[in-house]
Amino acid sequence: MLNISISPELKNRVPGIRLCCILAPVQVTETPPALWSAISEKCRELNENLRTEGISSMPAIRSSRQAYKATGKDPARYRLSAEALIRRAVKDKELYRINNVVDLLNLVSLSTGFSIGGYDADTIQGAVEMGIGLPDEPYTGIGRGVLNIEGLPVFRDGLGAFGTPTSDSERTSVTDKTTRFLMVIIGFGAEPHIDEAGTLAVGLLEQFATTGEIEIKIIE
Repeated sequence: MLNISISPELKNRVPGIRLCCILAPVQVTETPPALWSAISEKCRELNENLRTEGISSMPAIRSSRQAYKATGKDPARYRLSAEALIRRAVKDKELYRINNVVDLLNLVSLSTGFSIGGYDADTIQGAVEMGIGLPDEPYTGIGRGVLNIEGLPVFRDGLGAFGTPTSDSERTSVTDKTTRFLMVIIGFGAEPHIDEAGTLAVGLLEQFATTGEIEIKIIE
């Protein structure tokens, strides 16, 4: 497992933060029909049983929005990835089909409400710390261009910021060349279900993507 920690500043502002970190050898392929079928079924379930105004009341979403406010970011302007994903499902907008690894991550997020970072582990340099974004800190989000990460919870390595719960970065993005995948499930409060989310993620990795032994660790 990579060396991953949480900064004292972030712990002070969000005392209940926990990370479920999963490192897996993977083979990136097109999304299998069985996985896409499971995603479509989960989207249908959300569309039928959840209203847009109810999304922010989901425990994992609610605590994540509170954490953004505690670190100095407006969760309505910088929407959490899990919230954005669930909103698409509730509004019956089709999700983007990426690849087996990214799409199984999205299924975990849809199923649990946790925002999840997904990274090519071999593009991460040195130890990782989760902290709070600084003014003018360089960051290019996937499909978003330059992103203002001041006040956002952010993952950094030896080269700088590479992940936020709003948008992962281009630098560490998962591609067809990725062979080691780091998934970080971010729990910002005292949600009791982060372990269950980790179990779900490991099961999906074993079913659809992994090529070997999976490592899992909880960081507090």
